[in-house]
Amino acid sequence: MSHPDLRAAKRIDIHAHYYPGSFVDMIEAQGCACGACVRRTPKGPVIDAGPLHAGPLAARFTDLDLRIADMDAQGVDVQALSLTQPMVYWAEPVLARRLSACFNDELVLAHERHPTRLLGLAMLPVHHAGEALAELERIADAPGICGVYLGTHIGDMDLADPALWPVYEAIEACRLPVFLHPLKVIGMEDRLKPYFLSNLLGNPFDTTLAAAKLIFGGVLDRFPALDFVLPHAGGALPFLIGRLSHGASVRPELAHLAASPASYLQRFHYDTIAHDEGALDYLIRLVGADRVMLGSDYCFDMGVERPVDIVEASPVLSNEGINQILGGNAQRLLRL
Repeated sequence: MSHPDLRAAKRIDIHAHYYPGSFVDMIEAQGCACGACVRRTPKGPVIDAGPLHAGPLAARFTDLDLRIADMDAQGVDVQALSLTQPMVYWAEPVLARRLSACFNDELVLAHERHPTRLLGLAMLPVHHAGEALAELERIADAPGICGVYLGTHIGDMDLADPALWPVYEAIEACRLPVFLHPLKVIGMEDRLKPYFLSNLLGNPFDTTLAAAKLIFGGVLDRFPALDFVLPHAGGALPFLIGRLSHGASVRPELAHLAASPASYLQRFHYDTIAHDEGALDYLIRLVGADRVMLGSDYCFDMGVERPVDIVEASPVLSNEGINQILGGNAQRLLRL
């Protein structure tokens, strides 16, 4: 399908990962006492934090010049940089805050170096509410910070745990969206351990579980102005929403819900990382083009190398819908 005039909005990749060298160095120097260590390999550093691993981290994860060159090749104008596993929830309070501050300061430096190309999604040590609130106050108005990044599971807490509600309240007051990413996924140490299933299935399943907890646990009702962004095209949520809604109509465990789970679909935003044209088209039809944003999962092998091309080739989108997904929705959500 031919789509003229596709440059009306900046192309903004809202799912792109970054591991600053100083962050890795801090884990290497201070993390082992909390169970996280760094191994240096010829292909790059590897972070081991119990069952959570990251790496080998190729140069593109840390080198901003290589990143900008890749963005140019992809046709991406802006990336919103985020951390991913092991994040910081494995660390004791002081180190978790220190690691979060290190990462957040590097986001600001990246934005200041490339102010039109790079933005930041802040990391908070939300498993220690006091440290998280202090770090949010410090970083919320810093240059380039446009959102907060959370794991789908916070240490031993799920996202509906009331211990997290003071942090949600503060994030909502700052008018920052919350971006989720799978972490410590269900089944990763037993049934999903073979065949890389902890990622292939565990990641989308954990996103689905987190979304269900936010709905059933009352978080979306208690914080009506708080935006949540689901990765990997919402995981299995778009395909199981009918089952969740049916369950809510017949099961006593869900009698507390004031509305059907299906009514919450538009409370979430979603990225485009579906790895299947039909699945992405279904998501767009289900939630609307105004709830979907460009994502690449840069630069993991499970990411999308040509994220813009996938959107522009969609047979179900108008020019307006394409521009919304490529950047218009992100510009609105991130208040650019």
